[in-house]
Amino acid sequence: MSLLEVRNLRIEYPSRYGVMAAVKDLSFSIEKGEILGVVGESGAGKSTIGNAIIDLLSPPGRIARGDVFLNGEKISGLSPDAIREIRGAKIGFIFQDPMTSLNPLFTVEQQLVETMLANTELKPDEAYEKALELMEAVGIPQPELRIKQYPHQFSGGMRQRVVIAIALCCDPDLIIADEPTTALDVSIQDQILQLIKKLCKERQVGCMLVTHDMGVVSNITDRVAVMYRGDLVEIGTTAQVLGAPKHPYTQSLISAVPRSDVKLVRFPLVSYIEAAEQPASIDLKNHWLGQQQEQREYQGALLQVKDVSLRFTTKDSMFPSRREYVQANNHVSFEINEGETFGLVGESGSGKSTIARVITGLYPPNEGQIIFEGIDLTALKSEKERRPFRRQMQMVFQNPYSSLNPRMKVADIIAEPIRFHHLAENERQIQDIVGDLLDHVGLGRQAGLKYPHEFSGGQRQRISIARALATRPRLLICDEPTSALDVSVQAQILNLLKDLQQELKLTMLFISHDLPVIRQMCDRIGVMQKGTLLEVAKTEDLFLSPQHEYSRKLISLMPEFKGMSRAGLQIAEETATVNQSSN
Repeated sequence: MSLLEVRNLRIEYPSRYGVMAAVKDLSFSIEKGEILGVVGESGAGKSTIGNAIIDLLSPPGRIARGDVFLNGEKISGLSPDAIREIRGAKIGFIFQDPMTSLNPLFTVEQQLVETMLANTELKPDEAYEKALELMEAVGIPQPELRIKQYPHQFSGGMRQRVVIAIALCCDPDLIIADEPTTALDVSIQDQILQLIKKLCKERQVGCMLVTHDMGVVSNITDRVAVMYRGDLVEIGTTAQVLGAPKHPYTQSLISAVPRSDVKLVRFPLVSYIEAAEQPASIDLKNHWLGQQQEQREYQGALLQVKDVSLRFTTKDSMFPSRREYVQANNHVSFEINEGETFGLVGESGSGKSTIARVITGLYPPNEGQIIFEGIDLTALKSEKERRPFRRQMQMVFQNPYSSLNPRMKVADIIAEPIRFHHLAENERQIQDIVGDLLDHVGLGRQAGLKYPHEFSGGQRQRISIARALATRPRLLICDEPTSALDVSVQAQILNLLKDLQQELKLTMLFISHDLPVIRQMCDRIGVMQKGTLLEVAKTEDLFLSPQHEYSRKLISLMPEFKGMSRAGLQIAEETATVNQSSN
């Protein structure tokens, strides 16, 4: 008897335009102690499966037919009270978006302890002690201090660790992990994956791991299921599916995985996807995005970060000696030349995203200067003085769920910065620009009529990128821009960014924990730890001969993708060559 068995599952979303089948006649099983990886492009139905299993489909989603069994007992179609007893106690769920899955009004302690009290027989003191142990196990420093804090006081990666701790706290029989390592650096990712693997082997816990990270799939899963447009196109052992894939989509998907051993000019695209789904090619010289902006006669670096420090107050008091702080950035200095891509890597909580927010003016630094084209932005006092620079510096935020207004249609979200900065002559021109941008990020003009909740995580990230490009920025700050993207969409978006950079001399600050992507995208890389910039080096120099011990540790922990055979790799390289020539 399998731990989890899904039989002929069909999930539908009815609307006034008809019925959309998100998952079609899906059948699979998970044994005790087994880790099943579920991969595929964004919108393939991966997350939908996990939500259906625990009856958390967003309305009007419904299970049209099929059954779900846990330990031989049918759990699909149960009453809300009955399924509530299964959630948490028997099935732990690690959600894709940690910010929206944590209650902002309650401390981490309240949320962890409440979960255990509701689903176990632990007493409050016992639940508190176990909460501290779990926080330490998932790599949160100073658990006694951090457990008293609220979700907004944590970085994206730290929030993800809290969500993982909540999912594990009741010792469930099955763990459904929806992109559990999305916001985690390689060191914590390795720690979390080893923790999940240990639970599965020692306690015979089953795990359904939904992810786009093929390196993670290669290293931790026992079997792999490949989804495409709601269909299960291939399932088998990890070695068989990744080493000798049978379905053309699986072969093409694996060929698009970023190389960690060598730098390529372009990312190979998933050729199996229909041409209509690929971003439109851009003649940037004659395109609206390529229209020249006013250039200042300045010969130095485009951006200079000089001795920037920023601290956050964790405990306030009228007496300065009793105040407590967290040092987010500690005397950080670097510069970015025009047309260059500068990468920042480091563990979650190291201050990468914080320095990006300081550059864009979202956080005022306690010390230091941000100099853009020779002008000290920290010295500007009024919003009127800052506005021209805000237009030239745009940011793609880490979280595509909370960075998009859920009450606005996609077309209005992208049009908002165009209207605000008066970049178009009339409304007709604005709509043309918006439609053009949606085409170029591979969503199509009809996507402008929908709301953000109607898109998958990867599709929302494409919307965020289109919005960031809408002001024709000179500096694009990308904070984990591919964290929510599968490898197929990731290749499209990163090639698009490379095209924009080449033709427009676009300058980028690229923040990521994905080291293979960093290697492919960046000219120089800075390594951060605990708010301090430890090392800055050219990309190949850093990967081949890192100078700092922490840099060497990060590179050594990079997941190794055990992919196709030599013959399969040759096919992948030929696919990349064809795609490069066609672009």
